Amino acid sequence: MSGDIAGLTAEALREIARAEDARAIEAIRVKFFGKKGAFAEAQKALAALPPAEKPAYGARLNDARKQIEAALGERAALLEKAALSARLLGESIDVTLPGRDGREGGLHPLTEVSRQIFRIFESMGFAVFEGPELEEEYYNFDALNIPPYHPAREEQDSFYVGSDRVLRTQTSPMQIRVMQRFQPPVAAISPGRCFRRDAVDATHLHTFHQVEGFLVDKGVTMADLKGVLTSFAQRLFGADTKIRFRPDFFPFVEPGAEVAISCFACHGKGCRTCRQSGWIEIGGAGMIHPHVFTAVGYDYETYSGFAFGMGIERMVMKKYSVPDIRMFYENDMRLIGQFR
Repeated sequence: MSGDIAGLTAEALREIARAEDARAIEAIRVKFFGKKGAFAEAQKALAALPPAEKPAYGARLNDARKQIEAALGERAALLEKAALSARLLGESIDVTLPGRDGREGGLHPLTEVSRQIFRIFESMGFAVFEGPELEEEYYNFDALNIPPYHPAREEQDSFYVGSDRVLRTQTSPMQIRVMQRFQPPVAAISPGRCFRRDAVDATHLHTFHQVEGFLVDKGVTMADLKGVLTSFAQRLFGADTKIRFRPDFFPFVEPGAEVAISCFACHGKGCRTCRQSGWIEIGGAGMIHPHVFTAVGYDYETYSGFAFGMGIERMVMKKYSVPDIRMFYENDMRLIGQFR
């Protein structure tokens, strides 16, 4: 029996010496020490020996196991070291080569277009004001002539925080805050994030950006509103851009209008971008309602003014033909890398 153990040991050592990688080492370990390996069979033979012969046979079997395990460990370490050396040799770097230029960063398209919008309105005399995203119900609804029964005030449409605070549904509350601070004439825009309980799809998000603007002075008319928005649209979308007003209702303006621009993709002829209509809606506008003036202490018989609100994501989508509003928030470099 001792000859069998010696032969088993010699065979294992020969195979270990010929092993060329970690996979071969593992195969040898399974062959000799697996559940059906050579040493498992030797253990069965040990059980069949007379009691007097078992101690000596068991001792030789343990010595052989230790010798083979030690040889496996040494060979595995040697192969690992050789593999590391080969990998390091293949991955060596020539430090005399010139360095690579770093990738130049750029502004996110929403940031870039927002800055363009600010510059356009600032050049026309509008100041920029930012306000709180967590707004009092009074500023978000009451002072804007939105009655208590209006559906926009329901919890299924707005995010309430407590009983009298809401994540602003529009940037229009800054109209009230600015007019409370300044007497006419006043012209301002208010950009920022807004929040509504909208189902998320290709054209809607629960969190989005809007820019609100208004102007109050003596003798302000709808013609002034149309002139300001026409100038803005032509500077942002192109000199041949036309603007269209269609009657619409908003509680804080009277009269109110839906504002659309001629499609910059087809120049009004009709295409996929404008859904064959030739026009693209960019927001709402109108003459500030007398009730809003009353809320801020302005004399509506002396002063008049206009207001407008536009979604920034929508304008960026139209300007650059981005098909899905969610793409602005996925951080996909294939999209935002184009704006560097």
